Formats: sequence, C-alpha cells, structure tokens
Amino acid sequence: MESLERFLREHPFCRDLDENHLQLMVGCASNLRVDAGQFFFREGDPANELYLIRSGRVSVEFFAPGRGPISILTLGDGDPLGWSWLMPPYRWKFDARALNVTRALVLDGKCLRGKCEQDYKLGYDLMRKSVAIVEQRLEAARMQLLNLYGTHAEVR
Repeated sequence: MESLERFLREHPFCRDLDENHLQLMVGCASNLRVDAGQFFFREGDPANELYLIRSGRVSVEFFAPGRGPISILTLGDGDPLGWSWLMPPYRWKFDARALNVTRALVLDGKCLRGKCEQDYKLGYDLMRKSVAIVEQRLEAARMQLLNLYGTHAEVR
C-alpha cells in the first residue's frame, strides 16, 4: 500500500491534493501493466476507471469505417487517461491502446464517485482537475484542426 500512496502522491495529477484526499484516493487505487497493443478500454464500454500513466505511451483513438483506427491523442508519463468515469452515463467515448508496455495507477471510478459524494471538496478538486484536462485537450484538438484545414477554414 505504501508504494501506491507514493506513486499517487508523486503523480502530476495528484501533486497538489491535500493529504486527506490522497488517503481517500489510495483506497481506490491499484497498479496496472498493459502490454503493447492491448486496450485499456474500448468505446461504449462501461467507464469506471481513471488511469494515471506512470510510464509508457497510450494512443487515444476511434474507429472510422473504411479507414480503421484513427489516433487523436498520444499520452505518456505523468498523463491522466479518461474522465468518462466522472460523468453519467459512464461510458467510454474512445478507445485507448498501449503503444508499448505501459504502467499506470488505476483508480476505481465507482469508489472515487462514492468518496466524492462523501467529501464534496474532493469531488470539486477532481472535477476541477478533470475540466482543466478537457480544456487542454480541446485546445490541442483546435490546433490540430487549424493545421488540417488551415486558418482560412470557414466557420459556421
């Protein structure tokens, strides 16, 4: 349990959380190893985990008929993976596949949601952190679209 606590404390997603919240979260945590090519999750499956990547690379992708998997984001050391555990209907919106051997902390989403219901400050802190990640990733997607379509794309 001590290593889980240390890994959680050292992960960038958790660094500024107070000690009480870290203690609550460690009870929901476990270690995970995912081999290259294996999926963390698939689109449409129940979303009940938050992954905190410790090492490795993960492709966030979707399947396009006639084209196959399309990667929209690559995550690595120190990145969080997945926020669908936080919002109903708790279903994954994309696939996430390990590009190489990846180690992560996995936090049980049902456990975390229960702790957030008991401690609204923890819930607020996790929501605040998750929204910041969503904002960063939307901005990255915007930049990708600008690169794809150029700055002269018609806005509707």
